[in-house]
Amino acid sequence: MQLIYLMERNKKLIYVHGFASSGSSGTVMTLRRYLTEWRVIAPDLPVDPFEALELLRGLIEEEKPDIVVGTSMGGMYTQQMWGVPRIVVNPSFEMSRSLLFGKMGRNKYMSKRKDGATEFRIDKAVVERFKEMEKHQFDGITDDEKKLVVGLFGDKDPIVHFQPLMAQLYGEERCRWFAGEHRLNDTVVKKVLIPLIEDLVGVESQEL
Repeated sequence: MQLIYLMERNKKLIYVHGFASSGSSGTVMTLRRYLTEWRVIAPDLPVDPFEALELLRGLIEEEKPDIVVGTSMGGMYTQQMWGVPRIVVNPSFEMSRSLLFGKMGRNKYMSKRKDGATEFRIDKAVVERFKEMEKHQFDGITDDEKKLVVGLFGDKDPIVHFQPLMAQLYGEERCRWFAGEHRLNDTVVKKVLIPLIEDLVGVESQEL
């Protein structure tokens, strides 16, 4: 059975990757495989959180995407992309804590980056930058913003557990569950994430 997506050409999706990943991750490849009529934009993020936010906000201003999707650390950034429909998948809202207890020192990127970098370093200065950013990450939430965001959570995620906080901030009705863990696999992208994207942007699909 072939899944056919019926949508206007030139729709845009910005994908925001997680920690130690890049714009060439497996999730990006899967999105491009099935969203053939879309332009999937997936930048490589800087390590510094304020630089990452600046890059993403500039990209949204330039590209005017139909939707933004972010996973894990990328979900934390995506939550702050005010004014555009967005899906935050297993968002990691306390990156400073995650970095301090397990990611200090040298880290290797899990997928290729355009700049050719293969590793990066997390030190106390970077952790402090995340702490400062986290103090204000929910400052832009309004009643209108709550209507633009959906949180998607794996029911067996062993890494982060922020569904209760998301439900408190945005409402339980803005949270969805999927059968899976922290990282998305092809099946979840195809059967859960893409239909949710379609629903939020008003795109129809059919199976043949």
